[in-house]
Amino acid sequence: MLGEREPQIYGEETLAQIVEYTQKKLENFSVEIEWFQSNHEGEIVTKIQESLKKNYRALIINPAAFSHYSIAILDALKMVPFTVIEVHLSNTHKREEFRKTKLTAMASNIIMEGLGKNSYFLAIYSQLIK
Repeated sequence: MLGEREPQIYGEETLAQIVEYTQKKLENFSVEIEWFQSNHEGEIVTKIQESLKKNYRALIINPAAFSHYSIAILDALKMVPFTVIEVHLSNTHKREEFRKTKLTAMASNIIMEGLGKNSYFLAIYSQLIK
């Protein structure tokens, strides 16, 4: 619901616009990106499990509200043998108390938050400059 839900927190861009923005910023880099979005926890777990069979350098995930309570996503992320970067568009530490606890972060190598639409680009770029 990016672009519609709380634009004062998440910005006015839709996910499609953020994808386009990110792809454009990365056009001079040799990088393949697979984008996936779901509102269903099980679909996210399945996608993470499928990533284990691929030769990825990193998995970048914005688990949104699932980050606060999804043991299933946490367990799936714990299996990932490559870098896991958790991103949040907003700075969750400036929001409600419950948003400060992120179960999924326990399986993440890097956590980036509060960077708005640049979150995905910077997460990807951090892996390109290694």
